[in-house]
Amino acid sequence: MVSSEKVLVIDLNNEPENQRLLAGKPGTFGMRSGRVYLAPGKACGRHSTKDREELLVFLSGRGELLIGEDESFQVGQGKVSYIPPQTGHDVKNTGSEPLVYVYCVAPVADNESGQ
Repeated sequence: MVSSEKVLVIDLNNEPENQRLLAGKPGTFGMRSGRVYLAPGKACGRHSTKDREELLVFLSGRGELLIGEDESFQVGQGKVSYIPPQTGHDVKNTGSEPLVYVYCVAPVADNESGQ
């Protein structure tokens, strides 16, 4: 059974800024999360997942998910995207409204140790 002392319920705000949700250890086992707010024409900036996997849940707006040097996907409200480890990526707002999404980043388990 899971202890309720470890369960978190966090309110998302509607402010035009990024909001940290989970900061990793010691509050979680390693997951980090936040709400990203991108104004029209803005991007989060190219970065890599490194040794983590990432989930993006798009709450409003529309944009483009850029993967590597030459792949892109249309994203926006109602879309969810998974980005595997060691993947360079960027998210750009291509719409006229704010692009808002939640990211969840978690370390990749060591398959040989069974974790």
